[in-house]
Amino acid sequence: MAAVVTSHTELQLVVDTADASSGGLMSSTIVAKGIKESLISTLTKFHAGYFRVSLSLGGQALLWKTLRGPTDDTHTLRRTLHLFHPTAFTVLWSLSFFALFLLSILYLLRCLFYFKMVKEEFFHHVGVNYLFAPSISWLLLLQSSPFFTPQTHYSYTVIWWVLAVLPIAVLDVKIYGQWFTKGKKFLSAVANPTSQLSVIGNLVGAQAAAEMGWKESAIGLFSLGMVHYLVLFVTLYQRLSGTDQLPSMLRPVFFLFFAAPSIASLAWQSIAGSFDIASKMLFFLSLFLFMSLVCRPTLFKVSMKKFNVAWWAYSFPLSVLALASMEYAEEVKGNTPHLLMLLLLTFSVFVSICLVVFTLLNSKILLFLPQCFDPISSLISRAMCSTPEQNQQRPQTV
Repeated sequence: MAAVVTSHTELQLVVDTADASSGGLMSSTIVAKGIKESLISTLTKFHAGYFRVSLSLGGQALLWKTLRGPTDDTHTLRRTLHLFHPTAFTVLWSLSFFALFLLSILYLLRCLFYFKMVKEEFFHHVGVNYLFAPSISWLLLLQSSPFFTPQTHYSYTVIWWVLAVLPIAVLDVKIYGQWFTKGKKFLSAVANPTSQLSVIGNLVGAQAAAEMGWKESAIGLFSLGMVHYLVLFVTLYQRLSGTDQLPSMLRPVFFLFFAAPSIASLAWQSIAGSFDIASKMLFFLSLFLFMSLVCRPTLFKVSMKKFNVAWWAYSFPLSVLALASMEYAEEVKGNTPHLLMLLLLTFSVFVSICLVVFTLLNSKILLFLPQCFDPISSLISRAMCSTPEQNQQRPQTV
């Protein structure tokens, strides 16, 4: 009887173990399925516009590296800001690098598994401009790196070519070429404020090249960027009927209007060796455009009603404007330029901190909610779902 009981007990134990194993396997399957669905949802909604985050963090990193760097400015305010702890800057740069690395991995996965979506993004008049953002972000991190300098490290040159300049050059040929050849996407029909990212890419590349001592490459990139900036600025300034194609949710990208001349002033300073008259003229232009936008808050009223990734378009232009004001204050001296620098620097840091906090509080909105919360995703999705007749009517690229 005992044996039977023992046998029965053993049998019962075996059954319980089998149930536990199957339950654990089922739980693992459910978890794996959930992770897969989350990854699919993330990759389908992800696009190059999310690189606004790395662009903004990289701009802040470059701003604070310049602030901490060696300077001839003996003003009390500049010496006080120079006390910014180096560990804090290293943490900021590391955060920027982690964000850019994560975004780059996600976009590579999107290219591998959802190439059709990437292709639609490439042909979209807004989405294609953000393809410059990854290269610009890598260039900003490269210039702000606390671990090596342009003149002493071979990897600086490799990263400059592979991750930044070559992609920018390919996109330049693609986008600029179709504007004045037989392509159907005329500039007057597709130009929008995000088109200035193509200009910014060339100017940031010129600045990095000048810091490496490659003056000819720097002048070439600067010339290409400025010529197309003049054409683009005039086109946007005229507000032709075809250029007003941005949803209200994307109006934060209007801040790119003063980002381009700010970067141009810094790039020319790196080429010329000083913040000369040309750099000052570009800085004053960016300051005027900044004031023109700040005096019209109703322009951004609709876009500020609900948080979305487009809000990150505010941070990068403010960072480079503050950086240009810093160089201007160092060149001109006096209390007024330094007060202007302090105001722009404070505003830039405040906006960046607010964006980080809002992003942490609304992280689900960025990747897991419907595409109606992201104007670029919804635009690309409508393009993919359009009928064949609509696809034939849509301008294609030659």
